[in-house]
Amino acid sequence: MRNETRGTAELTLAMVLSGTLGIFVVESGASPFEVVFFRCLFGAVALGAYSLARGYFTGHGLTPRKLGLAALGGVFIVFNWVFLFEAYEATSISFATVVYHTQPFFLVVLGAVLFRERITAAKFGWLGLAFVGLVLVSGIRPGDTASLKGLGFALAAAVLYALSTIVTKRITGVRPHLVALVQVLVGLPLLLPFADFGAVAGLGAGWAWLAGLGLIHTGLMYVLMYAAYQKLPTAKIAVLAFTYPAVAMVADWAVYGHHIGLVQALGVPLIVLASLKVTLSAKGPERPRGRVAAPAPRTAAHAPEAVSPAATRSA
Repeated sequence: MRNETRGTAELTLAMVLSGTLGIFVVESGASPFEVVFFRCLFGAVALGAYSLARGYFTGHGLTPRKLGLAALGGVFIVFNWVFLFEAYEATSISFATVVYHTQPFFLVVLGAVLFRERITAAKFGWLGLAFVGLVLVSGIRPGDTASLKGLGFALAAAVLYALSTIVTKRITGVRPHLVALVQVLVGLPLLLPFADFGAVAGLGAGWAWLAGLGLIHTGLMYVLMYAAYQKLPTAKIAVLAFTYPAVAMVADWAVYGHHIGLVQALGVPLIVLASLKVTLSAKGPERPRGRVAAPAPRTAAHAPEAVSPAATRSA
């Protein structure tokens, strides 16, 4: 199998897994803080075992500065998960996922604010188009506090993911699996004060869903993504990334009967098109090789520019 063909298969499978993440979160029956805590725990076991088996701890390349950056990125990504899962609970997986995919625009805005990066007229235009799409997708009516709350949570998650990407892409010379491992390990002490272990003691079958979030959606999914990033050009990564929201919306409809309305549906292609254009306009190598920084482990997880300029969406 040719490298690019194999990479396409790996990334497509990773994005399909990302699209089912919301189902695992809801079916676990746990609150967002407990869900994220156990995702970090099981995810650390999976990533640690994989890294050990592949010998990644030898010559790891981590320095105190890089470790600190990875930990800071972990703080952002862990609370990004919490807010996204809160958005699932407040509205629906479909709604939260579409709003969450405004992340590339926050990267542009934060780059301008923090690093005085110039926003071109074209990017301003795509930002405007995405805003129109967001207004249509939100479909919020006066008094619709649940949708407003969900919108706020999803946007907060998008901002935190953008911050984690900005921090993480400054880590070089470290395998992405190790950066991701540091980030999920940071989540354990960070979320410990918020986790109610008494509430999860009687989850029963819910434990299988929680284990799946860590082993499948954090361990297996990231391994597939990191392998694919090395084999694919930026344009293909950016396009395949939209498999995630598509699968999430279909899964939400098939399992819970949730779907967005006609007016909301009109906003989806606007956000998708604008996001794709902004992503592809980012400067970066077409085929990154060797050791690179990890995408901040998101609900599924975008690849920051250190891996690829494509904002690959995987929670």
